[in-house]
Amino acid sequence: MTIKKRLFLSNILMILIPVCITAMIACGCVGAVWYTVTHANGASFDDSEDFYQASGGISAAVEEVLLGEPGSIKPRLNALGKLLDRRSVSLTVRSEGSEYYSYGDTGAEDDSLRKAGEALGDEGVVSSGGRSLYVHNVTSRGRRFQILLYCSQTKLSYRTLRTVAAAALILLAVAVVLSIFFTNRFLTKFVFRRIEGPLELLADGVEQISDGNLDFRIKYGGNDEFAPICRDFNEMALRLKESIERTQRHEESRRQLMADMSHDLRSPLTSVKAYVEGLLDGVAKTPEMQRKYLLTIKTRAEDIDRMVSQIFAFSQMELDEYPLHIQPLRLDEEIKKFIECYGREYAARGLDIESTLTGAEVDADAEQLHGILTNVADNSLKYKARERGKLLITIRCEGDSVCLALADDGPGAREEDLSRLFDPFYRSDPARHGPSRGSGLGLAIVAKSVQRMGGNVRAENSCGGGLTITAVLPGKAVNER
Repeated sequence: MTIKKRLFLSNILMILIPVCITAMIACGCVGAVWYTVTHANGASFDDSEDFYQASGGISAAVEEVLLGEPGSIKPRLNALGKLLDRRSVSLTVRSEGSEYYSYGDTGAEDDSLRKAGEALGDEGVVSSGGRSLYVHNVTSRGRRFQILLYCSQTKLSYRTLRTVAAAALILLAVAVVLSIFFTNRFLTKFVFRRIEGPLELLADGVEQISDGNLDFRIKYGGNDEFAPICRDFNEMALRLKESIERTQRHEESRRQLMADMSHDLRSPLTSVKAYVEGLLDGVAKTPEMQRKYLLTIKTRAEDIDRMVSQIFAFSQMELDEYPLHIQPLRLDEEIKKFIECYGREYAARGLDIESTLTGAEVDADAEQLHGILTNVADNSLKYKARERGKLLITIRCEGDSVCLALADDGPGAREEDLSRLFDPFYRSDPARHGPSRGSGLGLAIVAKSVQRMGGNVRAENSCGGGLTITAVLPGKAVNER
């Protein structure tokens, strides 16, 4: 049950439970008062004067009945008798020495009271042993009737009845207060119990994470508002762990970057220094030897310049400061231009570039697209397995994307190294370190360029051998006649 439903249910129960308890206790109080009245043998009178006045009223009503039509006397007396309390006040009407009508219970002591009442004359009250008798004589149509009203002096009085009613009201008020109090306590625990447990889990999770236990996960089986919070917490812990691991990898990569930069720059600088010293020391005495030394110095300087340019370009891409101009480009035409401009140069260095192109248009930056082709071609040239290598460029359209695949016939890479080929300064073969094998930033720049243009890149070994770099860019096919 969700917390929202529990709160709604608790609000309903907060009203219903006190009302039901109050109603039950109220019924009990009313029943107690009713029981007291009905089992106390009627109501008593504080003194004989009260009894006399009450009996006079009843007697007047009986007298009115007796003075009525003879045929309706007994039915009307029966109706009147039902208004009396059988166990408290009883009515007897006598005529000519015999009982004419009787209602209510009479006792053995009532005969002595009646005999004593005959001496009172037409009207009077006589009491004996907690029992009182009211006597009234009336004559109707020449017939004399004697009205006798008996009343028991009971323990219940108006004061007692008022006390019982007051006690019932006090009990009712206390019951209302206690029912509200205990209902509130129960419903508070009912709701808070479902909140306390998840809060303790979350607090424990926060403490575990703060202590560095990034593998801690909250196991919560509930299906309430805390379920998505616990899932988000676990997702946060996972992302935090991945972020820290990524930061550690970046830090390790940064340290490796500094070491590789120092190593890769030191080699050409050492070579330049050695050849300069050779010139200064007169080792190269002939013009041909001096030219050879100078060309070597120029080559090493170009290696250093290329490495610094790549490091600068990669740093700008990392900081998102490298200029980017996205525009629609005919990818097939850009590749043709690249082959026309640099195909002979690569062929002279031992790499033949071929293409299988279809019409395609992509949203890309022309300069960075050229950089992707150059870096992949340089990588294929440096790691070719034979004297002459081959690089095949193909275009394949897939829906709203265009796949640019560059496949060489080199040695390829180990399966475990494929996912790391785009890491900065990563080389799968440690023996390939050195300026002659590149800076290790070529494929990293390729990956950054493709990502900046809204695409993705992957590396895979070709079926016939070699490495295939596939860049997927947003674009579409172009149908040509």
